[in-house]
Amino acid sequence: MHTHEMISSHPQLRGGVSDILIQCIDACYDCAQTCTACADANLGEKTVSDLTLCIRLNLDCADLCVAAGAIASRRTGSNQAVLRHVIEACADACRVCGQECARHAKMHEHCRICAEVCQRCFQACRDVARSIGTTIQ
Repeated sequence: MHTHEMISSHPQLRGGVSDILIQCIDACYDCAQTCTACADANLGEKTVSDLTLCIRLNLDCADLCVAAGAIASRRTGSNQAVLRHVIEACADACRVCGQECARHAKMHEHCRICAEVCQRCFQACRDVARSIGTTIQ
C-alpha cells in the first residue's frame, strides 16, 4: 500500500506523518478485505446456515473498516470528533467480528485468519482513538 507515501506528501502536513495513523489505515483496509473474503468463504460452506451471524458481522465490519480507512486518510482540515467516533465504531466492529470468527476458527481456516486480522485492526484503532487530538493532525 502507498498510505505513508500519500499522506506524507499532503501539502498541509509537510512530511509530518503519524505512524500509528498509517498503521491504522492499513489495518482497516486489510481487515475490510479479509472480512469480505471470510463472508464469501462462509457462504461457500456446507453449514452456511450456522454462519449467518458470522457473515453479517463480517460484512458490517468490512463496511466500517472501509469508512474508517477513508475518513482517516483525509488530512485536509480537521474533523477529529467524527474521526474518533468512526475509529471507535470500527474497533467495536472488529472486536465483535473477531470474537465470532474465533468461535468458528477450529472448523474454518478463513475464520481463524479473520479473527487474527480483526484483533490487529481492533488494537490499531484503539491506539489511534487514544491519540486523536494529541498527536494526530
